[in-house]
Amino acid sequence: MSPVRTDPGRDGFCAILLVFLRLGLTSFGGPIAHLGYFRTEFVVRRRWLDEARYADLVALAQFLPGPASSQVGFALGVMRGGLAGGLAAWIGFTLPSALLLMGAALATALPAGGLGGLVHGLKLVAVAVVAQAVWGMAASLCPDRPRATIAVAGAVAVLLLPSGWMQLAVMLMGALAGRLLCHPDPAAHAAASLNAPVRTPAAVAALAAFALLLIGLPAAVAATGWHVLALADAAYRAGALVFGGGHVVLPLLEQGFVGPGWIAPEPFLAGYGLAQAVPGPLFTFAAFLGAAQAPAPNGIAGAAIALVAIFLPGLLLIYGMLPFWGRLRQRAGAQAALAGVNAAVVGLLLAALLGPIWFSAITGPVDAALALAGFGALVLWKAPPWVVVAALAAAGALVTGAR
Repeated sequence: MSPVRTDPGRDGFCAILLVFLRLGLTSFGGPIAHLGYFRTEFVVRRRWLDEARYADLVALAQFLPGPASSQVGFALGVMRGGLAGGLAAWIGFTLPSALLLMGAALATALPAGGLGGLVHGLKLVAVAVVAQAVWGMAASLCPDRPRATIAVAGAVAVLLLPSGWMQLAVMLMGALAGRLLCHPDPAAHAAASLNAPVRTPAAVAALAAFALLLIGLPAAVAATGWHVLALADAAYRAGALVFGGGHVVLPLLEQGFVGPGWIAPEPFLAGYGLAQAVPGPLFTFAAFLGAAQAPAPNGIAGAAIALVAIFLPGLLLIYGMLPFWGRLRQRAGAQAALAGVNAAVVGLLLAALLGPIWFSAITGPVDAALALAGFGALVLWKAPPWVVVAALAAAGALVTGAR
C-alpha cells in the first residue's frame, strides 16, 4: 500500500483566509478541540501535511508560551503561503470571536440595570470552567510526585504573594525544578522536518523583536506613563509568559487588568464566562478587556490594541522557532525544563481558582452547588461549553432575582 501523499502546493491570502474563517466560526471547545479540527481539515481532508509533521508542529506550539491552537494555525498558514498566509490564518481564526467579545463589552458598558443576575451566572461559569481546566491539566501535566509538588508550591507562592513578578518567578523556578527533578523519555524526542519557508535571518529577527518588546514596553511605560503603552504591555506580557495557552492566561490577565483597577473583578469574570460560549481562541478575551476597561483608549481601539498585543509574542516565537525546532526538540534538558514549567502553570491556575475567581463568584451554598453542577456537566457529561454557559447564566439570573 503506497503512503498517503500530501499536497505540496501553495495558496494565496484569500484562500487561506476563507479556510480559517470557517474554522473560526465553528471551532468550539478550547485549544485541544481546535487542534483536532485542524488535524481533520489539514491532515485528513486537505492533506497539506502528514501526521508526523503535524504532530511535530503541535509539539513546538506546546513547547513555546502563547496560545497553542492559534500558533499551530498561524504556522500552518506560513507553511502554506508564507508570512502572508500565516497572517491570513490568524485573522480568519481570530476575528469571529474577537468581534463577538468586543461587541459584548460595548453592550455591557451601556445602562443595563437588569444584567446583575446574568453577570453573576457568568462568574459561576468561570468557576466551573477553570476547575475543569485545573482537573484536566493536573491529570496530564502533573502525573507524578515531583510535578505535583511543583504545582502545589507554585500555587502557595502566588496565593501568599499575588503579583505579576511572583507568577514569573514561579514559572522560572518550575523550569529549574523540572531540569533537576523531571526525567523525560529520550525515545519521545524524535522530530520530523517541518520544512517551513522561513529563512534564518527572518527567524532571528522575529525572536529579537519578541525580546525587544518584552523588555522595551515596560521601559516605555515607565518613561512616558502613557496608558496606550501600558495596555499593550499588559496584554503582551500575558501572551509572552503563559505556557499552555487557553485558561492559563487568566491569572496573568487578572493581574494586568484588575490589579491596576482598569476593570472591576465582576465584569472581568463575566467576560471570561462569555468567552467560553464563542468559537475560536480563548485569548480573544483580551478584546473584551481592551474594550471594557475604564481608561482610554478603550472601546474598539482598546480592543484592537489588546488583541494584537496578546497574540503577537506567540506568533513571533513560533515564526522564529520554525527553522530551529528539530535540533532543539532532541535536547532532553529542554524537555525536562518544559515539564517543570507546565507543572508550575497548573499551580498558577489553581491559585487563580482558589483566589480571585472563587471569592468573587461564590457567595453561599447555592452558588457553590451551581458551580459544582457546571463542573460535573463539563467533566462527567462532556457537555458543550456554550450549553453550560447558557444554563448557569440563566440560573444566576434566577437566583439573584429570588434574593
